[in-house]
Parts: sequence; C-alpha cells; structure tokens
Amino acid sequence: MKFNSKYLPIVIGATFALGIVLGSLMNAPVEDSLLAKNYSKTKLNKLIDFINNEYVDSVNTDSIVNLTVDNILSKLDPHSVYIPPSEQAEVAESMKGDFVGVGINFYMYKDSVAIIKPVEDGPSAKAGIKSGDRILYAGKTKLYGRKLPSDSLFSKLKGIKGSEIELTVFRKSEQKKLKFKIKRDVIPLKSVDASFLLDNKTGYIKINRFAETTYDEFKVGLKRLKQKGIQSLVIDLRDNGGGYMEEAIAIADEFLKDRQLIVFTKNKNGTTEKTYATKKGSFETGKLTILINENSASASEILAGAIQDNDRGTIVGRRSFGKGLVQREMDFNDGSAVRLTVARYYTPTGRSIQKPYTKGNEEYFKESEARIKSGELYAKDSIKVADSLKFKTPKGKIVYGGGGIVPDVFVPMEAEHGNENVAYLLQTGIVGHFIFEELDKDRNAFAGLHFNEFLAKMKNSDTYFKKFQNYIFITGLDLKLDKSKDLVNRYITAEFARQLYGELYYYDVILKEDAMIKTVLNSKE
Repeated sequence: MKFNSKYLPIVIGATFALGIVLGSLMNAPVEDSLLAKNYSKTKLNKLIDFINNEYVDSVNTDSIVNLTVDNILSKLDPHSVYIPPSEQAEVAESMKGDFVGVGINFYMYKDSVAIIKPVEDGPSAKAGIKSGDRILYAGKTKLYGRKLPSDSLFSKLKGIKGSEIELTVFRKSEQKKLKFKIKRDVIPLKSVDASFLLDNKTGYIKINRFAETTYDEFKVGLKRLKQKGIQSLVIDLRDNGGGYMEEAIAIADEFLKDRQLIVFTKNKNGTTEKTYATKKGSFETGKLTILINENSASASEILAGAIQDNDRGTIVGRRSFGKGLVQREMDFNDGSAVRLTVARYYTPTGRSIQKPYTKGNEEYFKESEARIKSGELYAKDSIKVADSLKFKTPKGKIVYGGGGIVPDVFVPMEAEHGNENVAYLLQTGIVGHFIFEELDKDRNAFAGLHFNEFLAKMKNSDTYFKKFQNYIFITGLDLKLDKSKDLVNRYITAEFARQLYGELYYYDVILKEDAMIKTVLNSKE
C-alpha cells in the first residue's frame, strides 16, 4: 500500500505523543488501596460481576475493564493515560536508564535480525560481534525467517546479569556462520547523547529525555567540559519530550543562585509546592543557551522556563510543545499502571505553559499541523500569544504563558515552508535503515577511510542522495527531496558517520551547518 506523505506530520505527531506520555512525572507512588477504596461499591464493579455471572457468552472481562479505563481517562486530559502490563515494563526500563542484555542495536531487515551496531564496550562488542552480522539463533531458538516482533526478540536476548547465551550469527562479509558465547550485562540507555566542545570556549550537551540517570549523566558531561575551560554552554533540548521533573529541576539548580525559584506546582485544592535552587550550582555565571523546538515538552519546558524567567540564559529556537501538567504513576497489581494528572506546574514568573485541550485529544496532538499552516515555524510574528497571559521577568523581559515557551531568539525550520514533510522524514528511523542497507551491500567501500577522507568522499558525490530519493519512493513515500537537498545530504552523511565511526561523529556532521548552532556561535552577546 502506498503511504501518502500528507499523513507524515500525523505519524510524527503520534510518535511524539507516545514520547510525552511520561510527561512531568512525580516519583511518589500511590498505594493500590487508595485506588481500590470503596471499589466494590461502584457501578463498574457490579457491572463486571453481572457480566461474569449472568451474561450468556464467555467474555474476557479484563479486556472490558481496560477499555473502560481508557475511555474514562480520555475524558480527562491528554496526559492522563492507562499503560497495560505489556507496555509498562518497557516504559519503566526506558526511564530507569539501563537494562540487562547483550548490547546490540538491531532491526528486522527482510527476514533476519540485522545488527546495525553493537553497543560500544558492551558484551557483544567484546565477544567480537560486528555491524552487519545477522543473528540466526539465540541459544536453540531460531530467529530468522520468522519476522518476529521487536518485543519477542528483546525477550530472547535479555536476561539476568552474568547469565550466558550463545548467539549463532551469519557474517556476510566472510560468508561464514559463527558462534559467540556472551555474558549478559547492564546496558545503559543514555539520556545524554553527547557532550563536547563546539569551539574552544563553548560546550554542548544534548539531552534526549529526563530519566533516572539524566542528572548524573549531565554532571559527568558538564564536569568534563568545565575542565576544558568552557565559558559558554549550550543545552540542546530539541525533540526532548520530557520525563522526570526532578531531573530537570536538578539540572536547573546547577545554573541558578541560592533561593531562586525553579518551578512551583498547584493541585486542585490550591495547595502550592515551590522548589528553589540551592547553593550547589556549578555553572552559575557562564553564558547559557537552551535550544528548543516544537517537540520540546514537559520537563524540557520546566528547565527552559526556569532559565528564561530568572534571566539566567537565552532560549533559542521555536515555541515549545506546551505541556504544563504533572502526572503521578499509580500501579495496579497486574503490572499495569495509570498516570494521572495531579497538578499543574508554573514557571517562576507564575505562567502556565499548558496549551488548551478542550477540543479533545486528537485535536490536541494535531496542533502541530496548525503551526505549519499558520507559518509560525518560519516567523516569530506568526506565533499567537495572548496579552492577558503576559508576564515580566525580574529584569523586565516580557514572557508569555498559555501554550509553550516562546524563545528569546527565533530560528525558523530549515526545510522550506511547504516542504516540512522532508524535515519530519529525517527525524524517523528511515535514514538509519537506508544507510545500513547501503553499507550492507559493500562495507569495504568505506574500509580504512579516515574521517576527513570519508567527508570528502560524501561531499563530492550525489550518489547517496539519488539512492535515498529512490529508496523512499519504493518505501511508498511520495516526497521530492530536491528543495531540501543540502539538509538531506547532511542527515545522510551524519548517519553514515554514526554507523561507521560512532555517535559523536554523527553530531560533528549534523551540527556544523545547524541553523540554531550557527545562531548561538555568531551571537555577539
């Protein structure tokens, strides 16, 4: 079936919606007894009893309850959600920041499990498994020719730390079957993708989400950059859908002076809880810039709002998503959970940045389409803000509530207006799959190339741009890439660099011509 590219923003929006389901989480659990109190007296419980005892056919009442819970929560707000047991474990693992496994990045290519890249210093890499290998068997379980879903594959490869598994792989470059005995170990799920120097005075840290380990990862990166003598720091929160608000608060504390307000929350009873900075900040005076875009949400907005409202740094980019609701996780005995909105949060000046959700969840998550149509991704003047939601920072700067953080310095989307689908496409995994398949045809084409030689090879050829254009047509996407050729080539080159040389090389390529980074480095402030 042909995939109509006009639906691409909806697909991206839906994917992003899953990313911000976590929202700004408060870590305190709620006992089941609070949820179950007087449950036996409710209509719902009686109805389930009637169905179990009296209904003419056999019915799986668990599935009915799940549907009922989903329906109830859909009447509340977009971020109060039910998470079934099958998804809860994966979500919890992602936010924990690690898991026990063999350490590989893979995907189902045709009928086999193809290894894109083993995790650096992970069990598989240490055992000798390489990019391009196909896993044929995990122990005695056949993995090829079955098109297994990812969760089934993960279950075969995960286990107890120190437990051993034998993987049988096919190495295409040698046309050989090989066996590796691998001891499972803890594999980190990094929430800080990169930390390095943009120039000799400017550090850069990219945060992809706010998980349990984010602050610790951030501190390691910041310490290393300070040792290199940075005077300026850029924190990249683009496409960061949020997570634990405590982690964002801890990071904000590194930049703010003692007793400066970071954030406050208010519940339906009007109870207000304020969180202030402490004396422990390790970067309270250097120049600070926060990068945001339309997919920066929740905890990202808490951090950006704290910096903006305290006149501590400059917010660069485009208006953020607009999520100002706080969820608390409440667990059920079957392994499922509900994340219920329990409060609103406010930035230090007192603004709520939650965008309206009165028109329903579907309209709420499709609001990104309205931003495209209005032109606000290309011109700051197109951002609709209400004068009634105007606030002032201590230094008199005007900031607005009511739907996201409006940046101090606006940077438009790099793709041309009307050609946004190309930018959305580049944010999906399709580029990574294309690059893997190209490398898989002939890995020797890049063998022995130093990084600068690789860059020269890519710069002097349109070969992969043309191949990628053909690849997406075959995939079913009706998109023409010519108007965004430079942007597409940059992403292709960056993904090649990631798979050939490592994560930092990806950022070395992708940020060199990045419009927001150029804006920061060219700033005279």
